[in-house]
Amino acid sequence: MRLAVIDRKRCNPKICGDYPCMRFCPRNRSGDECVVLASDNKPIINEDICIGCGICPKKCPTHAITIINLPKEPKNMIHQFGKNTFRLYGLPIPIKGQVTGLLGANGIGKSTALKILSGHIQPNLGNYENPPDWGKIIAMFRGTELQNYLKSLNEKGVKTVYKPQQVDQIPKLVKGKVKNLIKDERNILKIITKQLNIDYLSDKDIAELSGGELQRVAIAIAICKEADVYYFDEPSSFLDVKQRVGVAKTIRELAKGKAVVVVEHDLATLDLLADNIHVVYGSPGVYGVISTPYAARRGINSYLGGYIREDNVRFRDTELKFSDYGSRFKGSVKLVEYPSVEKKFKAFNLTVDKGYLYAGEILGVFGANALGKTTFAKILAGQLKPDNCKLDQNMKISYKPQYLHSDFIGTVEELLCSAARDYGTTEHKAEIIRPLELENLLDESVQNLSGGEMQRVAIAVCLSQDTDLYLLDEPSAYLDVEQRVKFAKLLRKFIETKRKTAMVIDHDILMLDYISDRAMIFLGKSGEKGHASSPAKIKQSMNQFLKDLNITFRTDPESGRPRANKHESQKDREQKQSGDYYHTK
Repeated sequence: MRLAVIDRKRCNPKICGDYPCMRFCPRNRSGDECVVLASDNKPIINEDICIGCGICPKKCPTHAITIINLPKEPKNMIHQFGKNTFRLYGLPIPIKGQVTGLLGANGIGKSTALKILSGHIQPNLGNYENPPDWGKIIAMFRGTELQNYLKSLNEKGVKTVYKPQQVDQIPKLVKGKVKNLIKDERNILKIITKQLNIDYLSDKDIAELSGGELQRVAIAIAICKEADVYYFDEPSSFLDVKQRVGVAKTIRELAKGKAVVVVEHDLATLDLLADNIHVVYGSPGVYGVISTPYAARRGINSYLGGYIREDNVRFRDTELKFSDYGSRFKGSVKLVEYPSVEKKFKAFNLTVDKGYLYAGEILGVFGANALGKTTFAKILAGQLKPDNCKLDQNMKISYKPQYLHSDFIGTVEELLCSAARDYGTTEHKAEIIRPLELENLLDESVQNLSGGEMQRVAIAVCLSQDTDLYLLDEPSAYLDVEQRVKFAKLLRKFIETKRKTAMVIDHDILMLDYISDRAMIFLGKSGEKGHASSPAKIKQSMNQFLKDLNITFRTDPESGRPRANKHESQKDREQKQSGDYYHTK
């Protein structure tokens, strides 16, 4: 079976001119009509006669065509948006009293599944030209747990709430003060706002909120509504680790009497949240398959392993390993040193103890939001001046900021060419372009990139500089699990090979555990004062940080990854009693 998908936003006949996808198609050249023009003067592909030769994707100058050859079609086509577009197979199962997680790459149908189950999209079972009625849709699931759910959804017998993925779009859709946007249908507003630490936002206008504040307000809006099933799409984005722990606890409490389904990329948050997990696999932008549910640990390990044993499906050639890369690097050559730093603002004070970084070393930096991590990064990068000292003016630093805003007018290739002296060389392609999967984005306008695409391009621009210190602020934002692992491996190899040093500020504990040789912890009171001690051993730093958060981690025996213990579980209580909050190999 062949799946042919054409990204109609990227397809541009003005660039290709004479439609090479049509001219070079073997079936077209033999007289068949395999690739033909649609009414919008863009091509469509007849999958029934396509032989899957792979010529048209290679000939397409805008990389708009994807052809996937499958041994057979997956079961239960749920939805297809149109001719040569993405299609979804299978649906997750909401279970009362449990949190069900969806784990998969970006662009693979997780949000589409949530929109279908929450009633925002009516599934067409692949018949986009003549969509079936609800009777046929429900009949497809006869004898399954989804039959009664979909029947109730159609008859308005089940009430759902959907917390969307892109919370940064909320101010564009609604106006007014926060207190007027939260409808307290369950009489729990005071409890929820306190648990999520947003009670101080009540009189603020929605347009004034930061990304993290918008996320927590959106979660509060959803939880305060009365419903049977709650859907949360990426509830941890924009949040620091402490806020993620709080959100996880709040959602788990919600699930005691309700059904909850969550899409999430942070594995530590999933550990804390999910009772069971559906693995979502396929090809981003082409098709997605939702597996049967697994216990949380087994689901995460199956996803990392790239293999669904029950269906005998291998959806990835290699395993994703977040486990320890080996003995921690022991440096001998100090490449970067910085003195004790003080910086006072009107309402916030920051102090940082002096420290140093070795050649070939990566320093992980973590702590709650509003404790001065980004302020310290800007001081090192020369964008802010400290109050008490002068930094080494000869130290060369490449800085990837937390918030990505590019005024660059041009393509990704033009941006990278301006940033890298060795752009286009075999070495640059092998070290940066291929690992970050940027080949198909080179012709794209920088202004048209999605959040995840912009993040990868920003990382590439940062690493393309010839500097002493690579300073990356929240590089995991907008990236899915696979992209985070690929970035982590790229950075480890890059720093060790170049004998440079890197400082990475992030909230993904698993990624920081993988890449960091040592760690730096920011503690204090958010928005008032922050303090960072000198870099220390990773285990010592993690133990101190997790104790402050009151959560524990242990090593998963199968995957080797640090795994978060559920709050008040037996392992959680044992480790807290022993003082070993980070029980890893």
